[in-house]
Order: sequence, then structure tokens, then C-alpha cells
Amino acid sequence: MTETQNPLDRYEPLVDDREAFRAACERPLPYAVRVNTIKADRERVCTAFDEEGVPYTPTDWNPDLLTLEGKAGRTWPYFLGWVHGQEVVSALPATVLDPQPGERVWDACAAPGSKTTQLAALMQDRGTLVGNDNNLGRLSALRHNAERLGVTNLVVTNQDARNFSLKPLAFEAFDRAIVDAPCSCEGTCRKNPTALEDWTLDHVRQVAGIQKGILKRAVQATREGGTVVYSTCTFAPEENEAVLDHVLGEEPCRLVEYEVGLETSPGVTEWEGEEFHPSVEKAHRVYPHQNDTGGFFCAKLEVTG
Repeated sequence: MTETQNPLDRYEPLVDDREAFRAACERPLPYAVRVNTIKADRERVCTAFDEEGVPYTPTDWNPDLLTLEGKAGRTWPYFLGWVHGQEVVSALPATVLDPQPGERVWDACAAPGSKTTQLAALMQDRGTLVGNDNNLGRLSALRHNAERLGVTNLVVTNQDARNFSLKPLAFEAFDRAIVDAPCSCEGTCRKNPTALEDWTLDHVRQVAGIQKGILKRAVQATREGGTVVYSTCTFAPEENEAVLDHVLGEEPCRLVEYEVGLETSPGVTEWEGEEFHPSVEKAHRVYPHQNDTGGFFCAKLEVTG
């Protein structure tokens, strides 16, 4: 494709309804918040929004996610840390990882912390949650969000996730790990149009190499029988199925199926003449027109050795 072509054009063969896909990508993204169950439950938050006159709609697949007609940043439930602004589909990987209280969990690319603080809430703020990012500046946002939301089980590290060292920690492996990888971000075009304007195929190829390294390290750092979730907000198979295919051939792991209450499409097994491992179909692609969300990709792996 040419550099002046809209990058969404290359993905139209992958979707079931091209017109609906393109129309959804051009609409503004609905604003949503996640109930922070460390500080408040859904009923308490809904009562507060009712009192403030903030209209909301719980999402079907996760009732702790509320779509709002207005933004919640100026309301007292937000300042008290009862809610956190989070795109609906971005709550998928932490939900799929399903961390349990008391476990050791690694968020390899944690900042600015929406998924990290969601993991803490799912863990009931118990156990050890390691939030890592290689960008020191972005870690300040992670710390700020964790403090506002009352997270206390978080350890913040500043390492290149591809070479993450467990030596400073008091254990040898994680029970679960999440890699919400840096990507070309095409799936964020509804809230960030510059994601398409700045897109290049060279960047896709460059970032895919980084993604492979991070996912490999996540598998290596997770115990046998543990779970690793890989996610991106891009449509590019080079950054999704091709990354999975590479790691499946390099590390002891397998893709596993999972159920989620969203309309999704399976992972693709062939792209531009390249074939991927058949099991990549177990991954889920989320296109904007399916659930009125951003675009997303999410896969669940089990470590087998």
C-alpha cells in the first residue's frame, strides 16, 4: 500500500461488513469508566452518579464498566477513586487473565495503569502485582493512578520487558502475566485520529520485533501451568497472529480458548502469503462495528514447560 492510503483499507478483507467497519471507525468513541472495586462497589457508584445527574449504562459483558453520556472527571466519585476512565474493550485482557488474590502477577507494559489497577482490583489488592514499564516518564502516571485508586499490592519497576530480571524480586516465576504490547494503535482511531495519520508499514514491522521479545520473556517468566495474556489495539496481523506464531515456535506454550461476552472474530491463519499456526484462531479480534468499541486483539496462552 502507498503511504498516502488509509491503513484501514488493508484490513477490509478481514471484516464481515466493510461499510459498518469504516463507519464505526469514523464515529467518536463512547466514554466509559470502570468501577474501582477496591474502594466502592457498582451499586454505590451508580447511586452517586444518580445523585450527580450523570447518565450511565452498564455494559452487558462486564457490569462494572459504565458507559457515560458525559465525562466523569469532574465528579466527586472520580476524585475519590471510585471510578477510573477506561475504554470498554481495554478491560478485556485483565478480565481474560483472571488473576486471583494472593498470586504473583506481572504487567509487562503497565503505564499509565488502567489495566494494572484493574488487575489489582481483581486480585482484591492482595498478592504481588509487578507493574513494569521502560518509560520512566510514563511511570509517574502509573503511580498517580495507583495512589488515587487505593492500590497497595503494586511493585513498580523500570526495565526493558524483553530482558526483565526477576533478581530484585523474592520469587522465581509469576503465576500470570499480561503483555498489553506497544503497537501501531490503529484500533484507537476513534479517539485518536492521528494514529492513522502517523501510520507506516515500517513502524508495524519494527514494533512487531519488540512485541515478540516481550511476549517471549513473559512466557519465560511465568511458571509451568501459568497464564499469559497478549493484547494489542491494532488490526495488523504482523503485530498479532504473527507474534503469537513466532512465540509458539520458540517457547513452551499453547493457545487456549476463552469465552467473553463480546461479539468477536477469530484470529486469522493467513495474511499476505504468510501462514500462521492453526491455533491462532483461538485469539479474539474485536472490530469497532461489532460492539461500538475501539479495535482490539486478545489471546490467552498457557505455559507448558
